[in-house]
Amino acid sequence: MTASKIIGIDLGGTSIKFGILTLKGEVQDKWSIPTNILEDGKHIVPDIVASINHRLNLYNLDKSDFIGIGMGTPGSVNITKGTVKAAYNLNWGDEHEVGKPISEGVGLPFILDNDANVAALGERWVGAGENNPDVVFITLGTGVGGGIIAASELVHGVAGAGGEIGHICVEPNGFDCTCGNKGCLETVTSATGIVRLAHQFAEEYEGTSEIKAAIDNGDEVTSKDIFVAAEAGDKFSLSVVDKFAYYLGFASANLGSTLNPDSIVIGGGVSAAGEFLREKVEAYFKKYAFSTVRNTTKIKLAVLGNDAGIIGAASLALKFKGE
Repeated sequence: MTASKIIGIDLGGTSIKFGILTLKGEVQDKWSIPTNILEDGKHIVPDIVASINHRLNLYNLDKSDFIGIGMGTPGSVNITKGTVKAAYNLNWGDEHEVGKPISEGVGLPFILDNDANVAALGERWVGAGENNPDVVFITLGTGVGGGIIAASELVHGVAGAGGEIGHICVEPNGFDCTCGNKGCLETVTSATGIVRLAHQFAEEYEGTSEIKAAIDNGDEVTSKDIFVAAEAGDKFSLSVVDKFAYYLGFASANLGSTLNPDSIVIGGGVSAAGEFLREKVEAYFKKYAFSTVRNTTKIKLAVLGNDAGIIGAASLALKFKGE
């Protein structure tokens, strides 16, 4: 039997998502289980093994039909050793062995990478990247992550920190970042970052605005509230979104002028603002990018949503094809 399937795992602090895919990236089946991070996360790997074996047995799937398993995980990943450390939302502070026990427990080859990197692979493979060999992916959520794919290969860097797009400095005297620096992209274009910008703008804004009034009243304001109000014409919110788009467009222009990818794909929860946001980011990108880059690199929105992780993770396993 010729192996024709791959398994993708998207490991998160709340849930573990699984997918069975074809070699063309089509999701045939997907499921999820809660992430049990108790007792220093010692249950996570056994739970993954048990869940995959249960699924294969449930549908009478033969392991010889599978090329291998790929997984995306938070934290610092040693791809060669198959280990993860500094994944604090999993309670994996110290180096944790992942690859060998999963491979042996399921009986298939296993490979892993950082979760933002695998989401980038997913969008590049069958998403907005249209399988182009040069794609940059930026994910806007609670933080800002990303992945850089050049000549069809992920850029990892000498210490595995390649693609830390959220920590590009866009405002040297800006907000404090959790990484210890100031003015990182993450501080102004994450879901919390745009709210932080709104609070800063509210201190000086003198016009009328429901969002400004809510901030002054101490009410909770979300990134979605700000984008919805901006689309509805709220001038205060429009000024906040414009500043947000400036920072993202400025960073994208620098990435573009360095790498000249086919596309810079914007994903994550904040990207739900859609074309309204994309157009504004693109305008600043074109303002600051090198002329050749401005005319050849496209600003796109991600299309795979929550499936990007399992699809990109599964694509890692394609390296086992033919071995």
